[in-house]
Amino acid sequence: MGIRKYRPYTPATRERTVSDFSEVTKSEPERSLVVSVHNPKGRNNRGVITCRHRGGGHKRLYRIIDFRRDKRNIPAKVAAIEYDPNRNARIALLHYQDGEKRYILHPVGLTVGTTVIAGEDSPFEVGNALPLSKMPLGTTVHNVELTPGRGGQIVRAAGTSAQVVAKEGNYVTLRLPSTEVRMVRRECYATIGQVGNTDSRNVSLGKAGRKRWQGRRPEVRGSVMNPVDHPHGGGEGRAPIGRSGPVTPWGKPALGAKTRNKKKASSSLIVRQRRRTSKRGRGGRQA
Repeated sequence: MGIRKYRPYTPATRERTVSDFSEVTKSEPERSLVVSVHNPKGRNNRGVITCRHRGGGHKRLYRIIDFRRDKRNIPAKVAAIEYDPNRNARIALLHYQDGEKRYILHPVGLTVGTTVIAGEDSPFEVGNALPLSKMPLGTTVHNVELTPGRGGQIVRAAGTSAQVVAKEGNYVTLRLPSTEVRMVRRECYATIGQVGNTDSRNVSLGKAGRKRWQGRRPEVRGSVMNPVDHPHGGGEGRAPIGRSGPVTPWGKPALGAKTRNKKKASSSLIVRQRRRTSKRGRGGRQA
């Protein structure tokens, strides 16, 4: 689990770094756990672009991940650790004692041959899934459910983890990777440990083409467009955006403006909101 650098024999390799894939033990996925999923390329059901800068990219097969961990009290052995092109975390292939196979997110420290289990009375070990009510204070968890039985919805990216900080009544308080502190129902399941591939955030792509391989098309700054194309456009030379703050192509405030609905039901569960970081807009003043 490290980063490999290249000698600068081309302009692209001068800044290029890649993961060394040292933790990966198997190159081909399990045939029974992959499906073909249509890539919408940012289009809706009418073919209209609703999410810009998407398209192209290398062909992928989707790996079916067990976010629910609903196979309770049946031990499973880690058979392999694999690369998943659909996420920045690695995945672990489990072989259950009853013969079933499933993928889970690979946490730090989980090795091939280790036995994991999900259930209320599971041992307190990395890779095991338990209800939050059974977790000791200070426990590091990932793949956390927000609704009991729905499956893990948060803390699933590479290198992320949440911490159990308090228990009171029917809720357990978690400190999330975004620094937000929120309450979750005590019946919700979570997996012990931190998501693996922690060096993912330090990888440098090195060239624009590598972003295209991921299915991301180029972005263009609004300040270099014409006024008909973007609110930041127009002017002579390098003109300022001419507004109090940066906006989206449709005139909505961007880069720091709050967009969360104040009437959202889950707002009552947020103890402390995430820490906001200052961002400097492209071609504009600080938001």
